[in-house]
Amino acid sequence: MKNFINFIVREKGNNKRVDTILTNHDKGLSRTRVKNLILDSKLKINEKIILDPSIKTKLNDKIELEIVEPKKQSLKPYNFKLNIIHEDEDLIVIDKPCGIPMHPGAGNYDNTIVNALMNYDSKNLSDIGDELRPGIVHRIDKDTSGLIVIAKNNLTHEKLSLQFSEHSITRVYQTLIWGKLRPQKGKIETFITRSSKNRQMMEVSFSKGKKAITHYETLELFENDKVPTFSFIQCKLETGRTHQIRVHMSYKGNNILGDKKYKKKFKKFKNIDEDLNDKILNLNRQFLHAKQLSFDHPRTGERLEFSSNIPKELSDILKKLRKLSK
Repeated sequence: MKNFINFIVREKGNNKRVDTILTNHDKGLSRTRVKNLILDSKLKINEKIILDPSIKTKLNDKIELEIVEPKKQSLKPYNFKLNIIHEDEDLIVIDKPCGIPMHPGAGNYDNTIVNALMNYDSKNLSDIGDELRPGIVHRIDKDTSGLIVIAKNNLTHEKLSLQFSEHSITRVYQTLIWGKLRPQKGKIETFITRSSKNRQMMEVSFSKGKKAITHYETLELFENDKVPTFSFIQCKLETGRTHQIRVHMSYKGNNILGDKKYKKKFKKFKNIDEDLNDKILNLNRQFLHAKQLSFDHPRTGERLEFSSNIPKELSDILKKLRKLSK
C-alpha cells in the first residue's frame, strides 16, 4: 500500500530541515521513519529525488514524500534458537553468535537475526525502520559476536535510537589485535567514510564522513620469543559507525586477528607453538566481541546493564597465549 504527503513550504518552514518539517506535518510519522523513507529515495523536492534528511527547505518548495508500508510478511521465519538474556514487553537483549548477519542483504535473505525474530515473535517488533529490519535499532557485523538490543514497539525504537544518537548507551567490545598500541591507552578520533576503492569497506578520513570516536585500553600484552606480539584490548564506543573498531585498529596499524576484510599480510613466524599456530590459522571469524551493553529502559528509565562471556573459540586463544607467556 502506498500513500503520499504533498505540500508547499510556507514561511514557517523556510530554511528548516526537511525531516523535521515532515515529522511536524504528520504526527503519525516518527523522525526515524521519515529518515529511512528519505534514504530509500521516497522524497522529492521540486520533482527531484532527495537523499539527505538534513537538507534545508526553501520558501515555496514543493514537497512530496511517498509512504510505503513495511512488508514484514515478505520476511521468511528462520528456525534459529536465539540466545535471549533479557526480555520484557518493550525489548529483547540477545547474545548474538558469530556467523549470522543481523538482517537480510545481498547473498542472504533468509538466515538472519531478523528472520529468527520473525520466527520467534513476528507480531511484536518495531516497524519504523527499513522494511527488512523490523526491531533492529543497531547492528554488529556478521562475524562479530555479542550483545544487541531489539525494539518490540515503535516507542522503544525511538527512545533507544535517541540514546544512541546522544551517546548515552554504553557499548564495550573486547578484541585481540596484532602488535601493541602506542600509547597503550587512549582515544582515537577521526572521520570514517566509505572507501573510494571498495564500497564494501570503510576508511579513515580527516575531511569528510562521520565523526568516529573510540576509547581503548590495553588489558594484556603478549610479547616474548614463544608467541607473536598480540594485545588484548577493550574498546568503548562513543560513536557507532560502520566497522568503527575494525577501521580504527587498521588505521593504527594493529589489525584485529581474523579480520579478513581489513587484514594486512604478516610474515610467517618461526618457532611458534604448533597448537597456537593452528588456532590462529583456523579462526574463521574476527576476534571481536560485544562484551557489555547498558542503557536506560525506554519506559521505566531504569539503567539496565548486561555482560556476555567471550566465546570459546576466542577464549581458547587467550588461554594459550597466557600459558605461553608465563
